[in-house]
Amino acid sequence: MTLKFTRKIEDFVCENCGKKVKGNGFTNHCPFCLWSKHVDINPGDRASNCQGTMSPERIEMEKGEYIIIHRCIKCSYEKRNKISKDDNFEEIIKLAKTNHSPC
Repeated sequence: MTLKFTRKIEDFVCENCGKKVKGNGFTNHCPFCLWSKHVDINPGDRASNCQGTMSPERIEMEKGEYIIIHRCIKCSYEKRNKISKDDNFEEIIKLAKTNHSPC
């Protein structure tokens, strides 16, 4: 299944931490607290009726890139988002530590 991407440059106020976020057309989560919002069916389309906030649940690695797995608080939908160079690295480390399981 190929996802259709629509680039939208939008600024927003994070519904989790309240900070103002300047969008760049690829911004899909708050760089301060890493929370997101369930607004899309396909990236950038803003077609989801849910509108729930999405908690950063865990970090995974895919093809050499770190991915944040977000889960919608309202409907439990999970979405994968690449980390951004603007993301709060301390929050990424905290999230990575919470999903680390000992061998």
